[in-house]
Amino acid sequence: MIMAKKLSTQNSFPPIQKPTYYITTPIYYPSGKWHLGHSYTTVCCDALARFKRMSGFDVYYLTGTDEHGQKIEERAAAAGLEPKAFVDGLVGEIKVLWKLLGISNDGFIRTTDENHKAAIQRIFTTLYEKGDIYKSKYKGRYCTPCESFWTASQLKEGDKCPDCGRDTVEAEEDCYFFRLSKYREPLLKLLTESDFLQPASRVNEMVNNFLAEEGMLEDLAVSRTSFRWGIPVPFDDGHIVYVWVDALSNYITALGYGSDDDALFQKYWPADLQMMAKEIVRFHSIIWPALLMGLGVPLPKKVYGHGWLLFSGGKMSKSVGNVVDPFILCNRYGVDAVRYYLLREISFGQDCDYATENLLTRCNTDLCNDLGNLVKRTTAMARQYFGGKVTKSAKDVGTEFDAALIEKINALHSEVSAKLEKLEISRSLETLFDLVSSANKYIDLTKPWALFKETKNEERKTKNDGGDAVEKTLNAVLYNLLEAIRVSANMLLPFIQNAPAKIFASLGLPVPDDFSAMKYGAIDTYQTTESEVLFARLDVKKELEELELLTNNEKRITNNVGGDGDKEPNAKSSPEPRTPNPESRGKERSDNNMITIDEFAKLELKTAVVTACEKVEKADKLLKLTLDVGGQMRTVVSGIAASYAPADLIGRQVVLVCNLQPAKLRGIESQGMILCAVDENDKPVIVEPGRAVPSGSTVR
Repeated sequence: MIMAKKLSTQNSFPPIQKPTYYITTPIYYPSGKWHLGHSYTTVCCDALARFKRMSGFDVYYLTGTDEHGQKIEERAAAAGLEPKAFVDGLVGEIKVLWKLLGISNDGFIRTTDENHKAAIQRIFTTLYEKGDIYKSKYKGRYCTPCESFWTASQLKEGDKCPDCGRDTVEAEEDCYFFRLSKYREPLLKLLTESDFLQPASRVNEMVNNFLAEEGMLEDLAVSRTSFRWGIPVPFDDGHIVYVWVDALSNYITALGYGSDDDALFQKYWPADLQMMAKEIVRFHSIIWPALLMGLGVPLPKKVYGHGWLLFSGGKMSKSVGNVVDPFILCNRYGVDAVRYYLLREISFGQDCDYATENLLTRCNTDLCNDLGNLVKRTTAMARQYFGGKVTKSAKDVGTEFDAALIEKINALHSEVSAKLEKLEISRSLETLFDLVSSANKYIDLTKPWALFKETKNEERKTKNDGGDAVEKTLNAVLYNLLEAIRVSANMLLPFIQNAPAKIFASLGLPVPDDFSAMKYGAIDTYQTTESEVLFARLDVKKELEELELLTNNEKRITNNVGGDGDKEPNAKSSPEPRTPNPESRGKERSDNNMITIDEFAKLELKTAVVTACEKVEKADKLLKLTLDVGGQMRTVVSGIAASYAPADLIGRQVVLVCNLQPAKLRGIESQGMILCAVDENDKPVIVEPGRAVPSGSTVR
């Protein structure tokens, strides 16, 4: 017995290894203002990543930015900035946007990262030494906005780019080429004999346009000499590595491929799902697998090209300028509303016309009327009828309508899971809200208010029946409703986070981190509290009018402080300050510390994003911050080192006094001052906006 006891205490089992799941967005090009189209792909991937984590998977979710190329070099020059400084500001802003949208990415890669650049040079050299890359001369048409070479057969309407419709230019230069044509047969087999590329319509496009006949797939230019903003070819200083090898390889370099530590690569590759919009499917379903074949690296399991988010009939695009600002939408209607609209409104894989009216309608119908009212009504009845305490009922207590609702509750997880596995994201939410609708209908059918009235019936009391049986039925009805709410909120967590957390608080329950309690009857007792208003009802007509004014004002500010599309950034201009109230002009308080509104108006306060930060040498209290102020870069020296480490500040929003006279501190010119409060220990605390706003927004 002693020996057995000793063995049982010493024996241990290895931890259970979770199955891995690696999901990626495309890496986004920081050439201008971020818009709702970028948010769409990232939110979809986030919902899938969260769902997989809650399903017990070890998830790695990657996103990032593609920062090299001729277009960025030209735009940086027009703004009077070095390319790295130009992209730093935009990268800082997209990180703020992802934080605002609740994106749960595990990795964020920049193609300007040193480890990425070193890995790309190794990849390029490997393919060159293998003979898959060779040097020759390119002559043909080139589209600068798309950074793409095109053959005569690929152009449309004469010399127009087939992707963006802009004019192309004649280009001729020495290039290194990748032997893409060598891989036509294995690529054709990959696309036609597996489900590597989805949806199926994308397969037909790729095969018919690029692979169907011998000679259609041409070798690919993978270096450039006509601009310098890129990764140098390690064995030829005159060339930089072009976008195909540079950008596409991020999915493996982010995991450490080509470095001294490739543990993440060994653990997570091949990717389970690589998601992108349909215009870059060619790169990911033909060029990318061919590069991996050349390297001898396993191919990703699935590439999915979803449809476009359209605006006024055209693809939402920075270069075209028809963008919708996600900062404005999130700050006005809440992150849950924006995420829900993107995930529910758009049939995944197809194009969809964006309409603010549809977003507002979804908010009113699904979120406010159906979900919000269900939670509000049910928790209010639980408090009124039972003081908030509702318990699990015996099986023989209830109504004739219970079975149908319980069946939907028990089926929800498996039905939503099946749809998400097929990437039917919109349909999965349709199924979820079908349960919400059924619960609302159940209230109408069971009429809890009538049951409560019956428990107080004086005639029953005189018969010594006190309404006990009816009270048990009423308890069962409310328990069924609370179970429907709980399971719905649990299933909502991958899609939206704020409202489900509030729902669980009103149910008196912690927010779950998995789906283990998704079956009916998992909770014995509810102790409900008053529910917050989850979603306010919106006046659609009024909101459309006010949003148009906000959007027009945002365009005015953007055009002043550095814009997008065809208008190049202007780092020297800034929006005019708000005109002070005329009635206050010249009026002063007797207190010498008081100032007039005119004096306050002289301050130019703007939001800024910290894009870089480092300690100042020989100055323990000072940090050197690089700030993006609406596309304009500023250097500020601040005495906040006692409160913040440099790495903690990257991507954070601050408030900057922009028109402060520059001053030199430790030999560094400080071009402004960030606002700070002081805590009880006399340490500085950065003043931040209450919620994320676009960089360069005026603080009034």
